[in-house]
Amino acid sequence: MSYIAPVKDMLFDIEHLADIAQVARMPGLEDAGLETAQAVLEECARFNQDVVAPLNVAGDKHPSSFKDGKVMTTPGFKEAFAQYVAGGWQGLQHPAEFGGQGLPKTIGAACGEMLNSANMSFALCPLLSDGAIEALLTAGSDELKATYLEKLVSGQWTGTMNLTEPQAGSDLAMVRSRAEPQPDGTYKVFGTKIFITYGEHDMAENIVHLVLARVVGAPEGVKGISLFVVPKFLVGKDGSLAARNDVHCVSIEHKLGIKASPTAVLQYGDHGGAIGYLVGEENRGLEYMFIMMNAARYAVGMQGVAIAERAYQHAVAYAKDRVQSRPVDGSMNASAPIIHHPDVKRMLMTMRAYTEGCRAMAAVAAAAYDAAHHHADADTRKQNQAFYEYMVPLVKGYSTEMSLEVASLGVQVHGGMGFIEETGAAQYLRDARILTIYEGTTAIQANDLVGRKTARDGGQVAKAIAGQIEKTEAELAKRDSAAAQAVGKRLKAAREAFVDVVDFVAGRTKAAPNAVFAGSVPYLMLAGNLVAGWQLARSLLVAEELAKAGTDTAFMQAKIATARFYAEHILNKAPGLRDSIVDGAESVTALAIDAF
Repeated sequence: MSYIAPVKDMLFDIEHLADIAQVARMPGLEDAGLETAQAVLEECARFNQDVVAPLNVAGDKHPSSFKDGKVMTTPGFKEAFAQYVAGGWQGLQHPAEFGGQGLPKTIGAACGEMLNSANMSFALCPLLSDGAIEALLTAGSDELKATYLEKLVSGQWTGTMNLTEPQAGSDLAMVRSRAEPQPDGTYKVFGTKIFITYGEHDMAENIVHLVLARVVGAPEGVKGISLFVVPKFLVGKDGSLAARNDVHCVSIEHKLGIKASPTAVLQYGDHGGAIGYLVGEENRGLEYMFIMMNAARYAVGMQGVAIAERAYQHAVAYAKDRVQSRPVDGSMNASAPIIHHPDVKRMLMTMRAYTEGCRAMAAVAAAAYDAAHHHADADTRKQNQAFYEYMVPLVKGYSTEMSLEVASLGVQVHGGMGFIEETGAAQYLRDARILTIYEGTTAIQANDLVGRKTARDGGQVAKAIAGQIEKTEAELAKRDSAAAQAVGKRLKAAREAFVDVVDFVAGRTKAAPNAVFAGSVPYLMLAGNLVAGWQLARSLLVAEELAKAGTDTAFMQAKIATARFYAEHILNKAPGLRDSIVDGAESVTALAIDAF
């Protein structure tokens, strides 16, 4: 089943929810209006549909392989990546001074979704490079920027993130890799890093590893971690590749999904020490790595939207084709395509509503990121930065959790055929399964939401978002349509549930941390559900006006129907989550450990 990029839906979000016209009024983004967005998205759609998507099943059936220290990617990946580089796609939202196109995240995020829908295993390579570029732009010296950024931005070289070690997963205080200072200002790096996505491959001439390690004599814990650039090949003064560095892939993992993406175990310093270059200052590595992490967390949220979209398209195509049973209302005398059956429609609407809601939420978050970095007014930048930071765990946590449900429903729509690999429905479920885990599990996103994003400011940012939602409720109340009234009713109930939980979290985190953190993931799910539902409510308001004006009526009617479905079947779960969080904490921890 081929992939068709949902360009029309993306452009609707970019124009009406993210307000691309406002983004294009910001300094440095003047050329990035709706016309540019449309041209870029349409070209991106063509590339991903024609070049990248056809390799998705091949990657699942013929994963990356490892032999004699070398990784061979799936046949076709290397050639597709060369076309990706030639098209300038890696540099889409990176600065023009390093060869990028300098487009806003509002446009870049939609392109990222398409790439991941087309082939998530393939897309992981550029995703990690984006994070490395962000870290070097923020914390790298002029010399490091001059040496590495242009080649990373072009895609000629790729980047990685090296955090995890066999004994140090999410707890980076336990990192043991060490760095020994050398007289020439470089460092020799020693240690083992695991779960390194595209840590070794054959698609680019050099791989730039960003590595967390401790300088000898550094403080214990996270305060003693530094960040280093450790290239696969050392770079000469003239920018040419010199000797092979002392970093080697010793194996790649055999995984449940994303099989074409090589997940490497890297060994540093087995032959005298890998040459590394300090990024920024010693002992501030975690701070710099979080720049990469936040870029990657948003991008993983987009992967959730992407895999959900692909699973939805696959399920719709099957449901329109598969003939089984007569409709229960007697509207047809013979067996009909299963899309005529109410429960199949319910599953497909659930898939569609989740996907469109999370896409809209991510688009609005991307616009806030652009305003935080480009708006002329300092206060506006600050407000947008706070909003974006609150949104990152929602985009990452909620969108990936929903992708599991959507991909699982995709298998269910296929019935028994969904459990058979040949139909392709199972691959989306297997691929999606990693999304709630890497770049910080859902619980880690939820801990961030509770601690840094809610308790720290007493819930002020969360309450400000609730205030914005209340304005949308008022707009809905003015409409006399049944859809607007239904959505307004559910949105109000969800917002009130959310405010109750924010008060609980802000007021109880210090006094009763176990009680609050017992409900941290439900809080994240409630907040994500609410914000996605809010964006669909905004979509409905726009779509009703445009439908009245006769603009693309069928598309607008579908928008309205999807928003109402979301409100009545997904958003209505919010009050129950509120009860679990506020009233149910005690039962989470009541059972004695010995009783498990």
